[in-house]
Amino acid sequence: MLRFWQESRAFDKLVAKNRGKAIWSFVDGPITANGPMGVHHAWGRTYKDLFQRFKAMQGYDQRYQNGFDCQGLWVEVTVERAKGFKSKRDIEAFGVANFVEACKESVLEYARLQTEQSVRLGYWMDWHHSYYTMSDENNYTIWLFLKRCHERGLLYKGHDVMPWCPRCSTGISHHEITAEEYHELTHTAVFVKFPLLDRPGESLLVWTTTPWTLAANVAAEVRPDLTYIKVRQGDDVFYLAKGALPAAVRGKYEVLEELHGEQMVGWRYRGPYDDLPAVQQSGAVEAHRVIAGEDVTEDEGTGIVHIAPGCGEEDFQLGKRYGLPAIAPIDEFGNYAQGFDRLTSRYAPDVAPLVVETLRENGVLYRQEDYTHRYPVCWRCGTPLVFRLVDEWFISMDGPKGDSGARRRADAEMPLPASPRHRVPEAEMQRKEKRKKVIKKMRKKK
Repeated sequence: MLRFWQESRAFDKLVAKNRGKAIWSFVDGPITANGPMGVHHAWGRTYKDLFQRFKAMQGYDQRYQNGFDCQGLWVEVTVERAKGFKSKRDIEAFGVANFVEACKESVLEYARLQTEQSVRLGYWMDWHHSYYTMSDENNYTIWLFLKRCHERGLLYKGHDVMPWCPRCSTGISHHEITAEEYHELTHTAVFVKFPLLDRPGESLLVWTTTPWTLAANVAAEVRPDLTYIKVRQGDDVFYLAKGALPAAVRGKYEVLEELHGEQMVGWRYRGPYDDLPAVQQSGAVEAHRVIAGEDVTEDEGTGIVHIAPGCGEEDFQLGKRYGLPAIAPIDEFGNYAQGFDRLTSRYAPDVAPLVVETLRENGVLYRQEDYTHRYPVCWRCGTPLVFRLVDEWFISMDGPKGDSGARRRADAEMPLPASPRHRVPEAEMQRKEKRKKVIKKMRKKK
């Protein structure tokens, strides 16, 4: 069949047959050129081909321009794997310019392979004039878009906590973390005692599945309408949610008192890592207190949530609401920064045993357990994500920032950006001009 189409020039005849007729616009969502096509690619491309053939049978003139997505971490990770790189430092040692060229070579090779596979699949496209997102036209259009955002006061540098891949050394947007990117992982969870400053001999019992974040603790969250209990167990007296008692506490205990979470709000406590220079310099020691929140449940844990504004999105929002300091403990590679003593320079996801040891030495570890749950991983490399406090550039979706008068003047002076063209063949440009003339003549006749 492919040989018959080639010998009879069936595709060229179809294009010529419909040239100059009503246009049906089809913009191809480009396939990422980072490997051979998979079954899912063939499935999607079959649907695209089906619709284009159907509209062609109805007599519509079409562009038939295929595209290749040439940028992004998928391409970079493919080249990193081919060269045996383990981190971004390997790229720097290899040379950024050299790495960019290697990525371009990889893209062109896989684009060639994907074109062969698509032709074999029977996909009809103008393969000689495919567009590539690494083209100058595309890149300059992106810069123009960012320039327009800047001129209108929409581009700003912000402070926020976001999902972060320590291997790729980059943030992950929310739409990239789908249900498929949550894997069943087992982590060390710890139950920790936070000694209360104004209630000698008493503590909050807090639970976390991310022990590495305890070094960035600033507050403890309770739900105001939840019932909490005061429990005595041996020499310890601690507080936790009543509904969490059966799963959290091990051994014999005595319930001394019941109270609501709202009665605990404002209690001050000593954090598990208050002796660290980074914690003391942040102002967290003075900020430690119980705050109210609505996201607390007693279904698991203790009903008291440890809050680290520098290590979690909800925590960061709570921190802004209560004016709490935020400690940013890890760098772009997931390693602890200076000022965290034994934790400094260690990879955060691997420090659970050291944290457990430190908590036990300080007498605040109640118990530990293996906890299996669904946890997000990087969709490119499969590395478990961390949440990291970063300075990032954002485009405001809530309106411009800055001087509105200057913004209005800039809007009045600037032309609208032109639509980008990605290596549009000269013949197609000529066809467009011909169409314009035909349309103009038709209007005159009307």
